[in-house]
Parts: sequence; C-alpha cells; structure tokens
Amino acid sequence: MATFLFDQVIFGPVKSRRLGVSLGINLLPDGTKYCNFNCIYCECGWTAAYQGKEMDFPSLDLVVSLLDSRLEEMALNNTALDVITFAGNGEPTMHPKFSDILDQTILLRNKWYPKVKIAVLSNATGILKESVFNALKKADRNILKLDAGSEKLCRLINKPSDAYHLNQIVDRLRQFNGNVIIQSMFLRGTFDGISVDNTTDEAIMLWLQQIIKIQPQSVMIYSLDRDTPAHDLEKVSSADLLLIAERVKALGIEVVST
Repeated sequence: MATFLFDQVIFGPVKSRRLGVSLGINLLPDGTKYCNFNCIYCECGWTAAYQGKEMDFPSLDLVVSLLDSRLEEMALNNTALDVITFAGNGEPTMHPKFSDILDQTILLRNKWYPKVKIAVLSNATGILKESVFNALKKADRNILKLDAGSEKLCRLINKPSDAYHLNQIVDRLRQFNGNVIIQSMFLRGTFDGISVDNTTDEAIMLWLQQIIKIQPQSVMIYSLDRDTPAHDLEKVSSADLLLIAERVKALGIEVVST
C-alpha cells in the first residue's frame, strides 16, 4: 500500500477536485500521520500509536513566517489562488495552537489575497472543543466529515481512537447554523472479515436523517481515489454517487459529487 504524506508545512498550490487552486497548510509533523481517526480508506495510511508521545508540531511562528513568505511570492508573481486549505497529514485541529494559527492565516489572507477563501478539512471531532469551534466559525469553508448516519458504521469506517459519540458531533454541527460543508466518503467492501457498505438503503436513510438535522450549506460526496490501507474496499461508481446526490438535492441542499 502506498501512502500519501506531506513533508512540508506549506504545500502547493495544487488543483483540488472540489476547491479549485489551493495552497495547503499541513500543521502535523512532517512525514507522519497524526489523527484521532484511523479511517480504513485514509490515503495517509494507518494511524500510528502516538498516545503519550511528544509530537514535533510546526510552531505558530514558523507557520506564519512560511505562509507569509509564500503568499508574498505568489502575489508578486500574480499566481492564481482560490483557497488556502488546512489539510495535511491527519487532523489539523489537533495542533495545540490551531485557533491562533487560523486567526493569523486570516490576517495574512487579508494582506495578500483578500478575495481568497480559507477552508479547513477536518474529521469534525475538534468542534467539541470550544476554542476550535469558535475558530472554525471564522473560516469561509468548514469542510467537516460525516461518513455515516449511525455510530456503529462510523466506528467501523473511521475507527475513532478517542471517546466518540456521533450524537454529540451532530448536535455541534447544527450549531454552525449552516456555515458548514459536510464531506462524506462512500465505499463498499470488507474489513477484518466484516462487510462495510454505507451505500445501502438503510445506511443512506440514516445518513440523510443526520444531514437534515445539520442543515449544512452543502454536501460533498465522493469515493475512493487513491490507495487505501484496507485492501478489500471498492470504489462506488459515479452513477451510484449521482443517485445519492439526488436524494440530497431532494432535501433542498446543494450537493457536489466528485
């Protein structure tokens, strides 16, 4: 299995399927996945046993300095840019200075590219922390994960390592008052001899019930695009994704299928 890990704090810009021209910010340690999920489909590979170990996060000053320099260089060269995206090797909100870094990123965006959006790709667990929740409300695009509508299926697909309660996450997502984009991965297959399929009628119905509660700005649905750590997973066809998208549209919610 090939893994996809970043070895830079600032990377790109790259052409994103969903966001356009994106300059990435990786707040996690170089070349190491750091996440409180262990998703069976994650392109970064399996999550290492990091509990109890000190991690070498890039400092606030380093992130700000590198981002400032990169944005200045791009602006002077008239480089096109649509979005600055917090992504990288795992869960960005786990950086201990995430809220401060987001605030500084907003200032630098206003300085160099005032029309560019700021996006955060997150598994949504950080929103239970008040500082992270308040910081994310300042972002233009909160792209937060919800891969299933039941806790059992979430645990099977996402394998959370910390205390995780789907109802708490959904309740907090509702408090964004629409300033949130839900991103959902759809797949089929087996893992450890157990069937995994979040595209069944029952699974889709439960997922849609959570979408109705959240009332997001929009929903992004997609399927496998890179190698996965679990070997027996199948990509969902574009035709099947379109059927799921139609059910979201029927709720009056915008949906993007990629």
